[in-house]
Amino acid sequence: MDLYTYYRSTSAYRVRLALALKGLDYQAVPVNLARDAAEQRQPAYRALNTQGRLPCLRTDDGAVLIQSPAIIEYLEERYPAVPLLPADPLLRARHRGIAALIACDVQPLHNVAVLDRLRGLGLEEPAILQWIAHWIEEGLTAVEAQLGKEGFCLGAVGLADVYLLPQVYAARRFDVDLSRYPRILRVEALACAHPAFQQAHPAVQPDAPAQVAS
Repeated sequence: MDLYTYYRSTSAYRVRLALALKGLDYQAVPVNLARDAAEQRQPAYRALNTQGRLPCLRTDDGAVLIQSPAIIEYLEERYPAVPLLPADPLLRARHRGIAALIACDVQPLHNVAVLDRLRGLGLEEPAILQWIAHWIEEGLTAVEAQLGKEGFCLGAVGLADVYLLPQVYAARRFDVDLSRYPRILRVEALACAHPAFQQAHPAVQPDAPAQVAS
């Protein structure tokens, strides 16, 4: 499999985590989202993904999949031996609820396209950072209330963690104060010691700048 990715894309980070947790091999194909490169807008990548967003997965049989929730669902159905969702229907729904909260209501409000649009409307960087912090804090406050009192998000590692850890990474990148979220910090600490989360972390990706890999 080929995963078109960018080291600090939270959506691509989710898919890297799903692949790592399932123990699946893939080839990382970096696509530079930085404003001075914008490789996602180039014709070569647009020919693969008409939306020009990340991530994008090319399967072993050549099929091209877009959008991280759809890619992760495909991996869960195609490679069920290491499940990201528990057997209990209610617990599965809780995992999906946390995942959707992050994927639908938080991360899209600080992705590259939205931030570029805000800049195009004349907002200066301090105002943009306030925008980012507002939506991340609102989302993480809701997630914190959903988490269990021990273990990963809902006990054993699963889909909710795949979505939460990239969002925590983004929060730290934008200097959001996480001290108000002790349960989220507990999950982050557990993830830091887990091999799959270490493998998928932005700092160790092949396109990460040297100063990030620390």
